[in-house]
Amino acid sequence: MIITRTPVRISFAGGGTDMPAFYENEGGAVLNAAINKYFYTVITARGDTILQLISSDLRVVEQVDAVDPTSYSGDLRIPMAVVRRNRVQTGMNIFMASEIPPGTGLGSSASVCVNLIRAVWTLQGRAVNPYDLAEEAYLVASDMLGEPVGKQDEYAAAFGGINEIRFEREGTTVLPLELGRDIIERLERQILLFFTGSSRRSTEILAEQRQGCAGGSPDVVRRLREMRDLVGPVRAALQGGDLERFGELLHEGWRCKRGISPRIATARIDDLYRIARESGALGGKIAGAGGGGFLMLLSREGGQEEIRGAMREEGLTEMHFRFDHYGSRVVYNDPYFDGDETGGLRWSFSRSSAA
Repeated sequence: MIITRTPVRISFAGGGTDMPAFYENEGGAVLNAAINKYFYTVITARGDTILQLISSDLRVVEQVDAVDPTSYSGDLRIPMAVVRRNRVQTGMNIFMASEIPPGTGLGSSASVCVNLIRAVWTLQGRAVNPYDLAEEAYLVASDMLGEPVGKQDEYAAAFGGINEIRFEREGTTVLPLELGRDIIERLERQILLFFTGSSRRSTEILAEQRQGCAGGSPDVVRRLREMRDLVGPVRAALQGGDLERFGELLHEGWRCKRGISPRIATARIDDLYRIARESGALGGKIAGAGGGGFLMLLSREGGQEEIRGAMREEGLTEMHFRFDHYGSRVVYNDPYFDGDETGGLRWSFSRSSAA
């Protein structure tokens, strides 16, 4: 038995500049943070060639022949594509579960894919490098599934931590932010996450953005440049512990992103953000590509309860979190599970096991 877990992420700046249509010409950068809300995969071997997939979130069970899983267009398209790409030829049971609903803007699809690849590679005895893991997950989403995705979600899931991630035609570089414990604790107190009550797939928004970049739309490219150029100031504000400035930059990023597409913020989301600002929020953003999911807000120290009260009155539910500093990892690996031999338990909860 192998159990893997992989975090989702929140994004602070630069979202959208991680798409090849933009960064191959302009260079992209994002600043994001993994949080301790996880996707889990449990894999056990079988004695036949049947691949049994179980998703507790989607309430779906499916069985196919692992030797030729030709279809990966339905709800379980991600695990089907991972199995196909990695040429899995033996039967296995794959159970998937998560701590958040899908389509909420926290990079959940990438986390699912990274987590599955980590589990399959572990089963195959392959060494795991987080750069390779992120790139593999991106290729599954973009090449096999044809999704109009960027790369930041895959890298956040694979690496964990709080990072600036730079995207160039030549490759991707992850630059961790070394923040003091006091700054991390302030961020965990002052960043508030609220579920807006709707979830969505971001495909249409991302496809529109990709088309704008590929077609040279001046407005889209200009807005994305502005969002990329916020990454440096956001990094400086965080490293200096200046959360007032961080909030101002989040608000500036909201306005930039809001100008890319009318799909990014609904009238409801605009109203919620206005109410949050009137209640003392320094800034915020809608998670992911937009259109629904989680609303992230930054409060002043001591101002959290006023914002919480205002959002409760609007019917929103808060999700508490802490940052994840490990990324995708194997948390349990027992090659003798359900076998004739015993004593093969290998637990890996130490930081050194995250690589």
